[in-house]
Amino acid sequence: MAVFAPFIAPHPPAALDLDHRLAPPSAAHLFGTDELGRDTFSRIVYGARISLLVGVSVVVCSLSLGLLLGGLAGFYGGALDTVLNIFVMNAFLALPGILLAIAFVAFLGPGLLNLVLALSIGGWVGYARLVRAQVLAVREREFVEAARALGASDARIFIRHILPNILQPLIVQSAIGMAGAVLAEATLSFLGLGVPPPAASWGSMLNDARSHLFDSPHLVFFPAVAVMLCVLSFNFLGDALRDFLDPRTRIEVGL
Repeated sequence: MAVFAPFIAPHPPAALDLDHRLAPPSAAHLFGTDELGRDTFSRIVYGARISLLVGVSVVVCSLSLGLLLGGLAGFYGGALDTVLNIFVMNAFLALPGILLAIAFVAFLGPGLLNLVLALSIGGWVGYARLVRAQVLAVREREFVEAARALGASDARIFIRHILPNILQPLIVQSAIGMAGAVLAEATLSFLGLGVPPPAASWGSMLNDARSHLFDSPHLVFFPAVAVMLCVLSFNFLGDALRDFLDPRTRIEVGL
C-alpha cells in the first residue's frame, strides 16, 4: 500500500474540499473526510509511507549503532565492556525512550530527520545489549579460535565468523522493533512532534480527530485501526521469523 500509494489513493492526500467536510464514509470517500474535506482513505494510504519510512530508518540506525557498540563491548571485553555496558548503556536505559525522544524533537523541532534521530537515540541500547550477549557466546567458539590462530584480524573475525552466527536474533529483534518504531512515530505525531503538516501521518490524523470524536468517530477509528494492524503485522512477522530461523523449532515441528 505504501509503495503503490499514488495508484491506490483515489484523491491527493492534501486536496481540500470544504463543501464535503466531515462527510461520513460513502462511495465517493470510502473512509469519509476530515474537517478540511480531505479524503481520509487517501491520507491513510499515504500515511503508511511515513510510518514505514520512519520505522525502517529507526531500525537501521539503531541496529547499526547497537551492532557497533555492542560488538565492541562483547568482542574486546575488559575495561571497554565495563564503560559501554555498565555506564553508557545503563545511562540510556535509565531514561524512558519516548521521553528522551520527546525532549530531543522538542529541542530541535519537528521533522522527519529529527524524528528518526530522536527514536534511534533511545532504541539502540536494546540492540547493543543483544549483540553483546551474542558476541560473548560466540567469541570463544572453536572456529573463532581457529581463525585467530591463523592470523585473521579482529575485523575479519567479527565480520566473517561472528556476525553470520548472531544474525538470527538480530533479524527477529529488528522485525519486532519495527512495530515499536511505528507506534512511537504515531505517538510523537499525535503530540505534534512528528512530520509537520500537510504531510499525512496516522498520529497527526488521530490528533486532528480528537475534537470530532463524537460527531465524526470515523476520523478516529480508521487511523487507529491502521496503526493497530501495522503494529500487529510486524509482531506476527517477528514471531514467524523466530520460528523459521530457530533450528530447534524446526526440529520440533519435524518430529
